[in-house]
Amino acid sequence: MLINYETTKSVEDVVKVLEEKAKSLGFGVMAVHHVSQILSNKGVPIDYQCVIVEVCSPRHASQVLTKNPYISTAMPCRISVFQKDGKTVISTMAPTAMLEVFNEPELKPVAEEVEKLMKEILEAAV
Repeated sequence: MLINYETTKSVEDVVKVLEEKAKSLGFGVMAVHHVSQILSNKGVPIDYQCVIVEVCSPRHASQVLTKNPYISTAMPCRISVFQKDGKTVISTMAPTAMLEVFNEPELKPVAEEVEKLMKEILEAAV
């Protein structure tokens, strides 16, 4: 399941707010990938702007990785910011939906907390 928001703000403005809000909630910004720029530099451009912001909460990461190291394959949380139909879309995978893949029902409260925080990060950028 995806969590999606739309805004009229620019991709650059959204990315800036995402980074600031994530940090204020205790998340680290692991990386910012300017996907459309990277693809263009490789000679395979796309016709819209796309940026992926990777964030991670060390406290939550420690909790889930202590239980199941395979969850690392779904980390860090990625937030995609791209243009579509004249709007800027902010999108991420729901942590609760991703957790289902790992069959760790006892970690559901952690995933729910991360999902709540991720929504707060995305909503700040709208």
